[in-house]
Amino acid sequence: MIIGHGGNIYQMAARLGCAPDDIIDMSSNVNPSGTMPGLVTFLKDNIRAIERLPEADSGTSVNAFAVRYDLDPDHVLEGNGTTQFIYSIPQALNTKKALILGPTYADYADACKMHNVGYSYLIAEESKSFKPDINQIEANISECDTVFICNPNNPTGALIPASELESLCRSRPDIYFVIDESYMPFVKSGEKKSMISLGLPNVIILNSMSKIFQIPGLRIGFLISSNLIMKKLERFMMPWSVNSIAQAAVLYLMEKRDEVDHFIKKTRDFIEIERKVFIERFKNISSIKLFPGTTTFILARLNGNYKAENICSYMSQYKILIRDCSNFKGLSDRFIRISLKTRDINMMAADKILSFLS
Repeated sequence: MIIGHGGNIYQMAARLGCAPDDIIDMSSNVNPSGTMPGLVTFLKDNIRAIERLPEADSGTSVNAFAVRYDLDPDHVLEGNGTTQFIYSIPQALNTKKALILGPTYADYADACKMHNVGYSYLIAEESKSFKPDINQIEANISECDTVFICNPNNPTGALIPASELESLCRSRPDIYFVIDESYMPFVKSGEKKSMISLGLPNVIILNSMSKIFQIPGLRIGFLISSNLIMKKLERFMMPWSVNSIAQAAVLYLMEKRDEVDHFIKKTRDFIEIERKVFIERFKNISSIKLFPGTTTFILARLNGNYKAENICSYMSQYKILIRDCSNFKGLSDRFIRISLKTRDINMMAADKILSFLS
């Protein structure tokens, strides 16, 4: 059981004696614009789907996803969130030694631990806004057979250009590259920066619907890879991994192509504006440094005597939950992550942070 993910509103609500809905959750990286219009109503209207078994292999929703992204459905798997795949990959690939580009999401390391796989981190430099250096990666992958890359990365928001990643993956066909693009939908022109359609034989792409459509509770994730890798992974896929409501949600979203494109563009435009406004609020404040990134969340470093634990505790007094990043390998007890919400909430949170730092 993993401890330390963002979004633990239940623990905070219990401690404060309030309902989870009373908490302003700025620790969980989901769409600040809310769910896709019409989706919740559709799911309510189709709730009786729970009275029958879902498709064992999610075949219909896999096909819909493949059509949407012009992929061969034989190269696509649907799972109970990308987490299901992350924890299967080291075993399925028979990984002996993994390299994890950090600081990043803890599940890659935890998946290796689960299967007794050795791993090491390559930590990006703070002085370079935590953007990984491709030359440094090339110099450190010789002893590894699997590389985990979150792109854009959580919690830094750093993005490696697709051209650089493609060149790296092509140069080492003997190494598996797992590229988690869960946050790519938030990136401006993300379609052009994704590797989902390249079809490289040694690459696994992870795609999540949880974040962009604000449906993390449905647990919907996709894996895209080559025939060789698919054969390895299919052996570890459990039947009925994706429930009936989740499969119905995929069909709804894949069929609403124009509406979804509009929703994603609107989300990207909103985030781009709100990120600039939020960062500007801290201009010339020496006690905190913000790393802009490319997604809906912002990593920040506290300077002076300020610590993440203290500011998180302070914010909780106002029922605001932000992410203490001290348990990310490569960060420290001075780092926090803030996920953007509406303008009013963002400005209120900024004011509270500034009040703590004053």
